[in-house]
Amino acid sequence: MRPVLPFSGPGPRRALPRVLPPGSLSAVLAALLLGSCIVEPPSPSSPPGRTANMDPTRPAFDLYVLGVAQDGGMPHVGCTRECCETARRTGLRRFPAALGIRSRADDRLLLIEATPAVEAQLALLHALSGVRPLPRRPVDALLLTHAHIGHYLGLAFFGREVAGVKGLPLWVGPRMAAFLKRNGPWSQCVALGQLALRDIPMDRPFEPLPGLEIRAIPVPHRDEFSETLAFKIRGPSRTVLFVPDIDAWDRHRGLLESLLEGVDVAYVDGTFYDGRELGDRDLSLIPHPLVLHTVERLAAEAARRPGWIRFLHLNHTNPLFADPSLRRDLEARGFRIAERGEHLEL
Repeated sequence: MRPVLPFSGPGPRRALPRVLPPGSLSAVLAALLLGSCIVEPPSPSSPPGRTANMDPTRPAFDLYVLGVAQDGGMPHVGCTRECCETARRTGLRRFPAALGIRSRADDRLLLIEATPAVEAQLALLHALSGVRPLPRRPVDALLLTHAHIGHYLGLAFFGREVAGVKGLPLWVGPRMAAFLKRNGPWSQCVALGQLALRDIPMDRPFEPLPGLEIRAIPVPHRDEFSETLAFKIRGPSRTVLFVPDIDAWDRHRGLLESLLEGVDVAYVDGTFYDGRELGDRDLSLIPHPLVLHTVERLAAEAARRPGWIRFLHLNHTNPLFADPSLRRDLEARGFRIAERGEHLEL
């Protein structure tokens, strides 16, 4: 039996009544109708959450996709293309890639990535899960992949000027922990005990929520300030891969095969479609595996297992956002684009 680092965090939320049944349409709309913005709807096929159960072979967790765009979301700062101009005119918002997980046993919540859209994504998580947040405690734990702005900038909103949380467990890699300790405003959150750093072990699984087993896998990705991690997230009924950022699948021998081993659903880096959407940007300075290359590499397996590979972290210029024919072709080959509001049982 592999050792698992135990959960360390607050007690359960059982005393709190649900606002709405998890996954209900009214709950989703409550979170999505933020201000006057129009937002992409959740997947219509997303099933509602179920009541907690103690059967170790049945689902014990609910996973929700809270965003599917690259770090800057959409509309994107500095973008004057039609994709963003249309988004500004219509109020369309696409949130950066993030996941939320609810424990059915006690309604504890885990947020994976603290993006610049963290408040809206927390509201969406609460609505989709049916869990009412505690005062100054919107979730029970945080988990981060790396120190690029679309993945950790939202940490600032847990600090003194906004939520003012106390002792919120924050699971990060060792370089990420050192970065947060040495640089403000994150260092203040740590010094004041608002964020309680938890070291992610690289040699064994850990549990940010009781019973939710996660294994971190280092992946190549610029790493200016921290390491970059992919996560294998395992519940009783399903294992999910989350790798929103990576430079290339073949940077290390056997890397892709190792990432996909034992995985039921893989949320993978789909930043750029074929590279042509970058315009004057130099792809060598911001490397990502192209969607077309990933499709070619995994075509046979995707045909056998439709929906196994799901792309997220799409750049605002990615034509998969705007061209329905490209999306249909991708789906016909067994691949999917992740949808905000999408739900999986773990």
